[in-house]
Amino acid sequence: MDIEDIATREFSEVDVDERLGKVRSLLERENQKGVIVTDDGSYEGVITEKQLLQSHVEDNTKASAMMRSAPKVNKQDGVRDVARMLVEGGVKVAPVFEGDSLWGIVTADSLLEAVLDNLDVLAVEDIYSEDVVSLTEDATVGQVINKMRENGISRVPVLNENGYLTGLVTTHDVVDVVVRDMDKATRGDRAGDIERILDLPVYDVMNSPVETATIGDSVRDAVEGMLDSGYGGLVVTPEDDDRLVAGIVTKTDVLRALTYTEEDHMDVQITNVEVLDTLSREEVRASIEEVSDKYQEMQVQHAHVRFNQHKEKLRGTPLIYCQIRLRTNVGQVAGTGEGYGAESAFNVALDKLERNVIELKGVQADEEYEGQLLRKLGEL
Repeated sequence: MDIEDIATREFSEVDVDERLGKVRSLLERENQKGVIVTDDGSYEGVITEKQLLQSHVEDNTKASAMMRSAPKVNKQDGVRDVARMLVEGGVKVAPVFEGDSLWGIVTADSLLEAVLDNLDVLAVEDIYSEDVVSLTEDATVGQVINKMRENGISRVPVLNENGYLTGLVTTHDVVDVVVRDMDKATRGDRAGDIERILDLPVYDVMNSPVETATIGDSVRDAVEGMLDSGYGGLVVTPEDDDRLVAGIVTKTDVLRALTYTEEDHMDVQITNVEVLDTLSREEVRASIEEVSDKYQEMQVQHAHVRFNQHKEKLRGTPLIYCQIRLRTNVGQVAGTGEGYGAESAFNVALDKLERNVIELKGVQADEEYEGQLLRKLGEL
């Protein structure tokens, strides 16, 4: 299946000099993940809903100030290649070209709908993320924004004082109350300055009840739930207690699963690859393989490296957050770290990853020893 069979020729397009207020209006009215930005008809980039959350620039700002690069997709590209482009570009929409001409767009939703029948072979437990950032009901909208920025995430589960799931707040919810025109009338005392809105309790803006998936659900069922509800992800709960949070499964996790390969070398995916400076893709892959090769019983099925750039800088070098996550035959293991520059952040995360792998192996060794001991006792 080529992307030509999935892409649409219906899309919103704005000029680089268009007001950002117009872009916001398009995103709200058309419920789109992003719009294409052009310069005299030539493709320049995209502006996504997530970007609008990350900046409070004025409506009169030009679109060129906010656009970001998105990978160019060819009409004849395959599903696996395009899924990888979307994941590594950190976008949910990409332009589709016919030769040098902008032909249409492809969205993550349209791609997932096209492969829906093939997702029954995967279970949520095969692809979901166990590392969950959550907040309590008394957290503020400002704290939600900080959590999303710091961790590069788009949804945060909300827990009550007992640690039970009571709600979910997403970038869309925050955009609805923060990034829109502050002069618009809002509910009750929400009208006013930005400080008052940032102090709103998350309880007032979260979604409740929460759309969830259980660990044992098929990925097809989870994706259908996302598409039907319009959500980009679902909270994952244990099969025996839907009040507890086991993880998160997102459309990006599903797209990432579509890119799994059977190549001889490890399949390593990099999100926000544009922040790499003195570090190459090959060096990233080789470093992770070196760690995994030390522990032969652990077979890495997929590796994902995500970089997130902060505004803070040291002598012009930005502070970078890095997360390395391995999906293996013995479970998931991750390492995170920060540093000035991608190479520094990656090395810190790699060191943490190796320590976590050693710990995982130690736990398994203890369990194996315990099992051997119990078997021997049973023989007495």
